[in-house]
Amino acid sequence: MTEKKQASNKILWLFAIGQLGWAIMSGIITNWLVFFYQPSDTAVASGAPVFFTQGAVFAGLTVIGLIAAVGRIFDAITDPWIASCSDRCKNKLGRRIPFLRWAAVPLGIVTVLVFTSPVSGQSPKNSLFLLAMDLLFYLFLTLYCTPFNALIPELGRTQTARVNLSTFISITFFLGTAVSYLVPNVAKLFEASLGYAGSYRAAIGIFAALAVICMEVPAFTIDEHEYADTTPCESKMFQSLGKTFSNREFQKFVSSDVLYWIALTLFQTGLPFYITVLMGLDSGMSFVLFALMTLVSLVFYAPVNILAKKFGKKKIVQWAFIAFSGVFTLTTFCGMWGLSGMTWGIIIAVLGAIPMAALGILPQAVVADIAEADSITTGENREGMFYAARTFAFKLGQSVAMLVFTSLARVGENGFGYRLSAIVAAVLCLAGGIVFFSYNEKATIATIEAGSKTHES
Repeated sequence: MTEKKQASNKILWLFAIGQLGWAIMSGIITNWLVFFYQPSDTAVASGAPVFFTQGAVFAGLTVIGLIAAVGRIFDAITDPWIASCSDRCKNKLGRRIPFLRWAAVPLGIVTVLVFTSPVSGQSPKNSLFLLAMDLLFYLFLTLYCTPFNALIPELGRTQTARVNLSTFISITFFLGTAVSYLVPNVAKLFEASLGYAGSYRAAIGIFAALAVICMEVPAFTIDEHEYADTTPCESKMFQSLGKTFSNREFQKFVSSDVLYWIALTLFQTGLPFYITVLMGLDSGMSFVLFALMTLVSLVFYAPVNILAKKFGKKKIVQWAFIAFSGVFTLTTFCGMWGLSGMTWGIIIAVLGAIPMAALGILPQAVVADIAEADSITTGENREGMFYAARTFAFKLGQSVAMLVFTSLARVGENGFGYRLSAIVAAVLCLAGGIVFFSYNEKATIATIEAGSKTHES
């Protein structure tokens, strides 16, 4: 096999722009789907339409909670299949790039359709249409993201390059998520002419178009053959998935990761409600506060990058789990203690920014380490399946989070359910940190270093 180039920082940034695109669309769904379809009483009083039944319909679960959860489960199930298709792909452009080129435009279209209901007012047709669009959204998202993530260990071939790449894509991920919080701000520009629902759709259409352009950047500027091993994997899907989950270090990582993503999804889904209900601020402040959190987080990217190279990724990730758990706990007290809503928003944004920096950068690099160590041990290049297995697990966790949040949100009065969701997130995040303690980073890095020496000799 010919020696592949180490990608330059320019190539790594071009790659990271793709993450900016899909982070915008993923952020729109994560942050605004429940807010749009299960509006608070205040939002309804202000003119927000209701498209289907809002109360519990089955075992305390709501329609939007069930739809969101089914979408995530479908997303998780398709991950291994698409990863296997990508790992085994024999296209002349490579194993990953063809998927990136094809999936971006359909994803942008479907993102807008998710917020489009065929019937005005409450109707079962709206529920069925939303379910169909939600499933299509996750199908196209997976078609892009799974091959995209599989390029991470290929483009970052050294520990330094890997941490740098994880830093770059973390920056663009949080910038994309921050941009998605601008939806209500832009929607207000159209509300007078298009109404509440129409203004949201117009705003989402603008952001989706921007996101598609970003997603096509790495698809058309990176020559996969130059940097990645494009030799197709011969293992079939279930065989490859089984081998991936049999990796002991991956088992430890993914168990911790599932708990973290349940916690984070609870918090992200609840954030617009924490801001509008608990803090008493306008929904447009979601962008301001998340932008503040992102900017403060970016300040800590360089220290996280340096500290991870010096002390290892494991120690920094463990600390971040504990810190984030503390932030989630503090969120339960928003609106209390005589502090203004804006003061609470700033406190949560600044304190949450620090662990966000670590957990935004390092988990991707940990998966890349485990995937590389496994390829050295087994002789098979299954990077796509490792990232798919990770997303398969954490998306199941996100499904649970959607069900839990939409049910907890209906508990009690005066925002009690929202406070309860934050404390549940805190407990789960702390549990994730405890599980991650068992990950053997030293053994993983030792395998990689031994493999590099063998390759050089």
